[in-house]
Amino acid sequence: MANEVIFKNLDLDRLWDIDQYRSRGGYEVLTKILTEKTPPAEIIDGMKTSGLRGRGGAGFPTGLKWSFINRDAPGDKYLVCNSDEGEPGTFKDRDILRYNPHALVEGMLIASYVIDAHRAYNYIRGEFWEPYERFQDAIDQARAAGFVGKNILGSGFDCELNVHLGGGAYVCGEETALLESIEGKKGQPRYKPPFPAHVGLYGCPTVINNTETLASVPTILREGAEQFRDLGVENSGGSKLFSISGHVKNPGVFELPMGTPFSELFELAGGMRDGSKIKAVIPGGSSSPVIPGEIMLDLTMDYDAIAKAGSMLGSGAVIVMDDTTCMVKVLDRMGYFYHEESCGQCTPCREGTGWLYRIVHRIENGQGRPEDIDLLMDVQNRIRGKTICALGDAAAMPVAGMLRYYQNEFQYHIDHKKCMVGAGA
Repeated sequence: MANEVIFKNLDLDRLWDIDQYRSRGGYEVLTKILTEKTPPAEIIDGMKTSGLRGRGGAGFPTGLKWSFINRDAPGDKYLVCNSDEGEPGTFKDRDILRYNPHALVEGMLIASYVIDAHRAYNYIRGEFWEPYERFQDAIDQARAAGFVGKNILGSGFDCELNVHLGGGAYVCGEETALLESIEGKKGQPRYKPPFPAHVGLYGCPTVINNTETLASVPTILREGAEQFRDLGVENSGGSKLFSISGHVKNPGVFELPMGTPFSELFELAGGMRDGSKIKAVIPGGSSSPVIPGEIMLDLTMDYDAIAKAGSMLGSGAVIVMDDTTCMVKVLDRMGYFYHEESCGQCTPCREGTGWLYRIVHRIENGQGRPEDIDLLMDVQNRIRGKTICALGDAAAMPVAGMLRYYQNEFQYHIDHKKCMVGAGA
């Protein structure tokens, strides 16, 4: 009955307004925490119990990450939200910013309270102008309601929220490159250690979380950590947003419990368009290795199941491809992206991504050489695990995945100077 009342009173054209958010329980958790002065350790324990893992791709346990900060240490601490969302195939976080920005505002404020940060930043991809406007408006509304700024709700806790627009560099989705960008420097990853929990933004202890991760916090604490955990499966607690695109009838963003069979997500997306047959699926954004469709249809959407199949759940960005897709052309496009987006700091990535792209590009264009498949494997092996950040791995892993399952298409291109898939990609 409570849910019926909430949905009956919702203005679906203004979901992002603070009145709409508060009508469904928004800011109640923050208010309770601040007025009752809930011990931060208690909140961290709740986040650990919930099983919430980072929703940006790495999947690191959120409660554990928060516990790394010594909130009693002297000096400033910072919270940073990563809303850069530059991974091809991923488009869930922008919808949070557009349609439910106050959940993120509340989540950022709670996380800031836990780590004793008095200033928090949301780093938003520069192309996301509408999401940026929605989120900035949410900050302004929250401030007018007394939830942002000095002495919030008379609790003695101060916290300012700021937005930082990125310049469109994919590498700034990497947490330390993001910090460099906020500081006004060239967006390049830092060497680790030291890790951001010890030396982060402006040299101070910093927690960096993904948009979906922080937006999940108020619901977890309001509904109960155990209830959230039990929505999912072991090692993959809670629900998750999945963005599904490609050759499906109804691409979009769907929230499902972790461990849901891929076949159910596939059905929600309407199945294959135009009566075509599923050929392959990239389950977690373009950096995750491809999985053949017949294998994917038997998998569940959680960290362990996808990892056992040789790929990654990543950000939950599912790209579905049908039987008209040329996998060489797919890798050609992906290779170009990673080559262009390499920051150039690490030699294996700077040079290796260029080699990967050029080799695949010549195979795609009928100029492949007999030795090119072995050369591709050699180059990706020279990149993986040898760079400061994961962009090199992100470029190399799709190569190994494609050659694992679709080497015959690459060989056909080399032998016949044309594509074995009649319709192309």
